[in-house]
Amino acid sequence: MSFNINDYKQIAGSNEIEEIKLVAGRLEGVRMHNVNSTPSGGGVAEILARLIPLLRGIGIDATWDVIRGSEDFYQVTKAFHNALHGEKINLTDSMFEIFEHYTNLNLDLFDKEADCYLIHDPQPVGLIRKRSVSPASKWIWRCHIDVSRPDESIWGFISEDIEKYDATVFTMPEFSRPIPVPQFLVTPSIDPLADKNKELNGKTVMQVAEKYDLNPERPIITQVSRFDRLKDPIGVIKSYKLVKKRMDCQLVLAGGGAQDDPESCGVLDEIREAAGDDPDIKILELPPFSDIEINALQRASAIILQKSVREGFGLTVTEALWKGVPVIGSAVGGIKAQVINGVTGYLIYSIEGCAHRIEELLRDPEKGKTMGRNGKELVRSRFLITRHLKNYLLLMLALLKTLNRDLFERQIFMLSA
Repeated sequence: MSFNINDYKQIAGSNEIEEIKLVAGRLEGVRMHNVNSTPSGGGVAEILARLIPLLRGIGIDATWDVIRGSEDFYQVTKAFHNALHGEKINLTDSMFEIFEHYTNLNLDLFDKEADCYLIHDPQPVGLIRKRSVSPASKWIWRCHIDVSRPDESIWGFISEDIEKYDATVFTMPEFSRPIPVPQFLVTPSIDPLADKNKELNGKTVMQVAEKYDLNPERPIITQVSRFDRLKDPIGVIKSYKLVKKRMDCQLVLAGGGAQDDPESCGVLDEIREAAGDDPDIKILELPPFSDIEINALQRASAIILQKSVREGFGLTVTEALWKGVPVIGSAVGGIKAQVINGVTGYLIYSIEGCAHRIEELLRDPEKGKTMGRNGKELVRSRFLITRHLKNYLLLMLALLKTLNRDLFERQIFMLSA
């Protein structure tokens, strides 16, 4: 699959596209290899699925691999993920042994030669030990999660590998930690031309609503996310139930799991129990690549929620704002960079606060529409894939062409606008 960068001119502007072409011209033929832990499910895989063809279309030899692992490995990496977010997890010696076993397995399988390696998140962090495959190449660890207050035992374990990289990339300044490796900041993005974000006609939106037994004449409140306790789906249901006592509405919890998240089935059972027999709560376990359905559900909604306990960037927020829908989200992670309180939606701190803001927007739909328009322009200016693409090109240019490590040591470079 390939995409034409010129297709984005009408949305991102001609100047942005010409800048991308200019930088890409300095990197033509450069080999860039990405590695993450899952081919689908979650924002990292979605971004890579769109970025790789775009990079190829402008002359970068971009490739993407997924590491191997079995159920026990993903159980361990999920525990590590939660511990890196600051949860109190009982980390055992056997967990570290399992992680090392699969790291060594993937090292044995790894033979990709590239000029620049972009290794995403903690699961494949140990691949840096394979540096001998291409000694002159540059290695980047791209961390999509908040590691500012991790369990120190897990941080100490993975930082031994992190410190071997040439550079690290974080989503926000507050997500990072002091490390003796140059740090860059790049926010994630959405592709406005992807099925999940492209314009849909009203008929398609209506058909999807009817497919899931939703009444578009009644307000729909939606949260789209993986079935993960950190997304607080139970808190979403509690907020909805407070609103439902006073106002008519429907709730949609739409999501699914991912290969590297073994907890999702248990979380889904908890959600169903909390929902009970309320016919106005729709729990939709969507298969991978249900992009048109998610697009239509977001467009059919009066309000989008993202009531996360902890959050990386929160691309579901970006998607909703791009569709002109106001977002009510917890004041955590990247949600705070997108939900400008009172402008593109509301930041909330509690179940009761969430319910209050839902009622406020349901009583004043015009306010919601204004917030939606503001949100769309915010995404256009900051969070489109064209900006993301340019950031990665500039990063590779810095590392491959001009990087002086002594000058960059312990520095943070803001690449994103």
